[in-house]
Amino acid sequence: MTATMTDLPVIDLVHPLPGFPDQRRFALVQLDEDGVLCQLRSLDDPDLRFLVMPPVAFFPEYAPEVGDDVVADLQIDSAEDVIVLLVLNAGESLTTTTANLMAPVLINTATMRASQVILDDPTLSIAAPLVA
Repeated sequence: MTATMTDLPVIDLVHPLPGFPDQRRFALVQLDEDGVLCQLRSLDDPDLRFLVMPPVAFFPEYAPEVGDDVVADLQIDSAEDVIVLLVLNAGESLTTTTANLMAPVLINTATMRASQVILDDPTLSIAAPLVA
């Protein structure tokens, strides 16, 4: 899953994020030049934003495996079209910020369909520190 990070103006979540059943349209916006830090911004509620990042900067070995149902939901034909993002829980500093490795957001850049996927791997943390 190696699509290039870029701003995406409209992403349709095929399943709403937990706790936000009415929010399905988001934009992916880069917050820095390197594309390390991004936001998923709701297009229908400007106050709803999630801090996300591609895993490569802090978790280079992270390679989630998803089921056929996710591939079908996102209409994935090629892994090259998919961006994997980790949802961050921002702390006061980088040392207190954590990433949810258990539930990444996958975006198919070919179809602009996305979903937060709950992985079936008990070794993955929902609050992995960015800095050990």
